Amino acid sequence: MIRRYSGIVVLTVTFLLASCAEKDTQHRILVSVADQCMELFCNQRLVRRYPVSTSRYGLGDRPGSRETPTGRMEVAKMIGRGAPLGAVFRNRRPTGEVLRPNAPGRDPIVTRIIWLRGLQQQNQNAFGRCIYIHGTPEERYIGHPASYGCVRMRSSDVLSLFNSIGVGATVDIIPGSLPDTPQPGSVHPVIAASAPPAPVATLGGTGEIVGPPAPSATPQPGGAPASPVRRGG
Repeated sequence: MIRRYSGIVVLTVTFLLASCAEKDTQHRILVSVADQCMELFCNQRLVRRYPVSTSRYGLGDRPGSRETPTGRMEVAKMIGRGAPLGAVFRNRRPTGEVLRPNAPGRDPIVTRIIWLRGLQQQNQNAFGRCIYIHGTPEERYIGHPASYGCVRMRSSDVLSLFNSIGVGATVDIIPGSLPDTPQPGSVHPVIAASAPPAPVATLGGTGEIVGPPAPSATPQPGGAPASPVRRGG
C-alpha cells in the first residue's frame, strides 16, 4: 500500500513538473488597439507583425460589455490544432464546416482559438468572458475595430501565431499606439521593460510582416451578420 501511494505521488509530481516545464516563457504578444496591430516577440526580439481587429464597442472588462480588455494576460488554452483554414468553431468545437475568407453573411469563429486569462484586476474577467485571439472569415475588416470583444486575425495569420507560441505566453493589450516601430529582430522597449531578464537567442531569418495592408472599409457599428450562425467574438 505504501509503495502504491509513493508511486502515485511520484507520478503526480512528475506530471506537475512537466506541465511547468512546458509553459511558454519565451514568447510575448503586444497588441495596440490604436494601431490595430499585433507584434510577436521571442526573447524580447520582434519576429512577426500582424494586423488585427479589436472590439467595435471599445475597451473594458465588464461581463456582457463586448469590450476588449486591456493589460497583462496570458495564453490559457489553445484550441483547434490540425483543423483546416476556415474551420468553423461553435462552443470551441469544430462543426465540420469550412468557410472561405469574406464568405457573405457569415461571422463565426474560425481556424484557431487562443483563449486568454487575465493577470490583473482590470482584466480579471477575460477568461470567463471567453476572450480569445481567433480567426475570422470577415477579413475585410481586419485593421479596424470590428469584433465583439476578442482579438480577430486573418486565418493564415492566426495559424502562424498558433504554431509559434505555447500555453503561458504573455499577452499585453494596450489602448494607445506602439511607442515606436522596431525592425524585426530588434528589442521593443515595452516588452523589455515588462519582461524578466532572458537570454537573447539568435533567430533564424529577420522576421517578416505578415499580410498585405488592411483595406479602408469600415464596418457599421452595431451591425449583425445575416446568417443564423453564431457570430465570432
